[in-house]
Amino acid sequence: MFEKLTPLAESEKSVVKAEISALKSRLTVQQQQIKQAKLPVVVLIEGWGAAGKGSLISDIILNIDPRSFTVFSINPPTDEEARRPFLWRYFQKIPEAGQFVFFDSGWYGETIQDMMNDGLDGKEYRRRLRSINNFERQLSDNGYLVVKFFLHIPKKIQDERFEKLLSSKNTEWRISKADKRENKHYREYAAAWDELLDKTDTPAAPWHIIDGSERSKRLQVYRVLTDAIEAALEGKRPGREAPEEEFPLLPMPPLAGVPLGQSVGETEYRIRLKEAQNRLGDLHNRIYRQKIPVILVYEGWDAAGKGGNIKRVAAALDPRGYEVVPIAAPDKHELSRHYLWRFWNHIPKTGHIAIFDRSWYGRVMVERIEGLCGDAWKRAYREMNEFEKELSDWGAVILKFWIHIDKDTQLARFNDRQNTPEKRWKITDEDWRNREKWDQYEVAVDEMLQKTSTEYAPWHIIESTDKKYARLKVLGIIIDALEEALKEKE
Repeated sequence: MFEKLTPLAESEKSVVKAEISALKSRLTVQQQQIKQAKLPVVVLIEGWGAAGKGSLISDIILNIDPRSFTVFSINPPTDEEARRPFLWRYFQKIPEAGQFVFFDSGWYGETIQDMMNDGLDGKEYRRRLRSINNFERQLSDNGYLVVKFFLHIPKKIQDERFEKLLSSKNTEWRISKADKRENKHYREYAAAWDELLDKTDTPAAPWHIIDGSERSKRLQVYRVLTDAIEAALEGKRPGREAPEEEFPLLPMPPLAGVPLGQSVGETEYRIRLKEAQNRLGDLHNRIYRQKIPVILVYEGWDAAGKGGNIKRVAAALDPRGYEVVPIAAPDKHELSRHYLWRFWNHIPKTGHIAIFDRSWYGRVMVERIEGLCGDAWKRAYREMNEFEKELSDWGAVILKFWIHIDKDTQLARFNDRQNTPEKRWKITDEDWRNREKWDQYEVAVDEMLQKTSTEYAPWHIIESTDKKYARLKVLGIIIDALEEALKEKE
């Protein structure tokens, strides 16, 4: 990749100052256009220590309204961040529509340090590459502009700059232990960077290799950045590569073919419920010790019994180790970001449990049927499979439940809620409107189950005409999955 570096010609160097001034003015105008067009822009600056990443970002942001950008200087993960998936802290920081985010190093710098210090094995390195490419492609597909720069300097230049910075107590802090290690093993780091850049140079997010030894590097960066913004504002999106990954899908029956006559007696229910909750409580302690994260997803028909089912699961858990995440319509801040952003924010720490009462699957149900996301729902199956694969590879147990009833059962429960004062808060006009679209929802749910029930994040259809039966079935599935995960871990 470093061969892509193209130094400025001698004839260009004489006009550097004038052109930079013009490009800065262009960027200032574009910043307002970005805001109007609601274009989110991610600018990533990677490069060698002392290549000038910080000063470059400082120069760029002087041309932008301070209310329109955020800068993140990425350091090694904290203990808290290390208990989350690799992409968690980066997905949290993506900008709202119409805003810039500048990363002073990021997911690449972290990957290089992991490679050179902790020794990512071949399998984990390939996973990391897949994660990065999927992340950037998803951002691009969802309307983000991703611009990546690598500031390259030869070792001789780095040596000279390090010597100067280390000669003063006021500047020596700028050279970290990681920078010194990189300088000492420059050749090995150069080979690692070259391979990483080559494997992540994609149409959705191409690399721009900049000569960091030249003062004119600012000119090259401003040219690339303003040209990329102009193209995005004109609707010229980067080419898309069709992802090659196939997901291991499990066969799922259509909802219409699922029998719903199962039931359990009251006495048996109480005995089995207590046994299951005691067992789950013990397993919760064990997964905490083994640092296994658990993600439970609940979807289903209105009035199918999701809330009561979640309540019986949560009753068995230590309240310090789980979170129930109720998902409603997104607010304005959530709408202005990638739709998965708000779900990434609730991914649990290792050893903890997150229970989603509705989830990202709204993208292929209500948003699809109500026309809230155009045709974007069509690619969401792959994006959600990738999202869950990321979580599974991190070590999460993922279980997804479709709480299922028939139309007659739903109508009876709606009427009961409508006619019982203490239950009336549970029924809304929207519930009745959704009921009118039952057949459309059934088609959407069947397709969702077929395309997203993977070996690592399976769907379970839970028969819930008898809520007691449904609760016991869910508890049994969770217990079996956790026991299997602990068996593999221990």
